[in-house]
Amino acid sequence: MKLVTFTAEAADRVGVADPGAGLVRDVSAVLPDGAGVLEVVENWDALGPALTERIPELPGVPLDSVRLRAPIPVPRRNVFCVGKNYREHVAEFGRSGYDTPGRSEALPDKPIVFSKATTSVTGPYDDVQSHPGVTSELDYEGELGVIIGRGGRGISRERAFEHVWGYTIVNDVTARDLQRDHKQWLLGKSLDTHCPMGPYAVSADEVPDVTALELETTVNGENRQLALVKDLIFDIPDLIATLSAGITLLPGDIIATGTPAGVGIGFEPPKFLSHGDVVEVAITGLGVLRNRIV
Repeated sequence: MKLVTFTAEAADRVGVADPGAGLVRDVSAVLPDGAGVLEVVENWDALGPALTERIPELPGVPLDSVRLRAPIPVPRRNVFCVGKNYREHVAEFGRSGYDTPGRSEALPDKPIVFSKATTSVTGPYDDVQSHPGVTSELDYEGELGVIIGRGGRGISRERAFEHVWGYTIVNDVTARDLQRDHKQWLLGKSLDTHCPMGPYAVSADEVPDVTALELETTVNGENRQLALVKDLIFDIPDLIATLSAGITLLPGDIIATGTPAGVGIGFEPPKFLSHGDVVEVAITGLGVLRNRIV
């Protein structure tokens, strides 16, 4: 199932998208009052079957006639992110001089985890603010996002996928100069609108083999990133086991799993984003993010 949050009549609604037919069905009336995608994920065992039963009888409207927001427009807490999780990206990041503490191309022996503020989340087709005066070195990072369904602490690798509700796409937009100058990643990753997400929250039953998914990022139509999820250094079970070792994961938590090689700082000279650039991030079966820099 592909869940969306969309705006209609100045209010957010929950829908089920059928991209093949170009339709979205408003399922808000089937849900408890005030429930959004986050609550659907949290109560999936009860609400999932109810949606499946009712969807065929609900009218559809053209998908391109509504404004899609991020599937979970305001996560309950920061997005968990993973740095340096594709081998070739580790090398390009090490060579770039933006790494801390130095120009190391060594692979990490443990996942590198940071976060993006909830206020960085924006819609799949919304404009991304360039924040002139705050940063002059704006970069893109296409990533697979994992949505936690059943929460828990101390989750083992073997049981990790039991806690995955589904998947989405994230662009981990980064202010590289802030990342470098502050010698940590939170500020450079968390500027407003710097976490485009969506267009759908896709339930795990639609993704039989997540490792086979292909991620592609383009800037103004030029291919920049192309990789398979199977190329992650630390896979999804690793990440869930690491995060949950001492932190209770909650339903609706989002884990951005890392970006492959081809980011702007990987080029000589770097290819930073400028006003008017259009960044697209596509993942097999999950749709496409398309955001313009303004």
